[in-house]
Amino acid sequence: MTAVLAGVMIAVVIGSGGAQPVVTDGAGASLQAGVDAVHRAGAVGVLAEVRDGSGRAAARNGVAELKGRTPVPWGGYFRIGSTTKTFTAVVLLQLVGEGRLKLTDTVEHWLPGVVGGNGNDGRRITVKNLLRHTSGLNDWNGEVPIAKDPTPQRYLAERFRLYRPERQVELATRKPPMWTPDPGDPAGERRWAYSNTNYTLAGMIVEKVTGNPLEHEVHERIIAPLGLRHTTTGATAYVPYPHARAYLQFPGRTDLTDTTVMADGGSGDGGMISTTGDVTTFFRALLAGRLLRPSELAEMKDTVAAEDYDGTPGTRYGLGLAWRPVPGCAGGVWSHHGNSPGMGSRNGVTGDGRTAIAMFVSTQRTDERQLRQDTAARELIDDTLCGAGS
Repeated sequence: MTAVLAGVMIAVVIGSGGAQPVVTDGAGASLQAGVDAVHRAGAVGVLAEVRDGSGRAAARNGVAELKGRTPVPWGGYFRIGSTTKTFTAVVLLQLVGEGRLKLTDTVEHWLPGVVGGNGNDGRRITVKNLLRHTSGLNDWNGEVPIAKDPTPQRYLAERFRLYRPERQVELATRKPPMWTPDPGDPAGERRWAYSNTNYTLAGMIVEKVTGNPLEHEVHERIIAPLGLRHTTTGATAYVPYPHARAYLQFPGRTDLTDTTVMADGGSGDGGMISTTGDVTTFFRALLAGRLLRPSELAEMKDTVAAEDYDGTPGTRYGLGLAWRPVPGCAGGVWSHHGNSPGMGSRNGVTGDGRTAIAMFVSTQRTDERQLRQDTAARELIDDTLCGAGS
């Protein structure tokens, strides 16, 4: 029961004393089966961890490096991509709770002249629109060279390039917006479309309000108080060790490209690095009310229809937090997934914060295997949380 073979890992229960493999109970066996399913769907490596009030369980499958035999490392670091957005949203909502800004404040109020031109209008976009993705702003990510030419060659040419937040906004506003919120009640806008530009601006507003870098505020308000010793902010092309390598299947190809080394961060929309243990700690604290006052947490959980978020019918999006229904599960699942080239962050938490699961998937594909991979990950999250009650 405790043997470990290259590429086939057992589940472990992790106590306060470390991560020594032990004989698992039924919950651990179920977690392992779910991780195995994600691996079979096409992921080179998978690591998942569940935490509740009584402890933690973890499971892994696959290898740290394609064609290698070293298993995915326990406690490995990975880029959490857009899971970063939830951290940014928490900081802004804390500032709201402190009376330093309002959700109804406009972008123009805090960042005069930054959003304009081609029909884009910062006077008609509020902080709430940014956090809820109801601003209508285009996604700057779609305007960079790698988006126009998604090839291994372009990746190698661009992988150390970072775009300052102002440049990201400039790229997004080159085109007319998808819509502009009603000037009479912009914060009440219900039309939804995911755009990284929203959280670039959110991060810029944090810096304008506080006078500090966003990374400073995230660290002092979230990372340090929660003891997230394996979570980092700021722009870097390198993931700390131990980590599994990242692999991306570019469109029109069947092979995988190693995309482990890539600058992917530096603003409020993505780029943080963490571990499954720290991510579960964060989401449990958030939903349990340890990071926000009840009024701000209620605002965060006030959602609009957002089925395009993960393709699940009935999915809704609040302020940096998504919710989806699960058949037979009254509370559904709260989460915020993230992607960085070749790395996937998948997670979920019960509405009371009691139980959370975080998963790292080391492979992104552009064929039907990605859908199977995502489906298997979602089923594992839903089974874990709804079995625990939500």
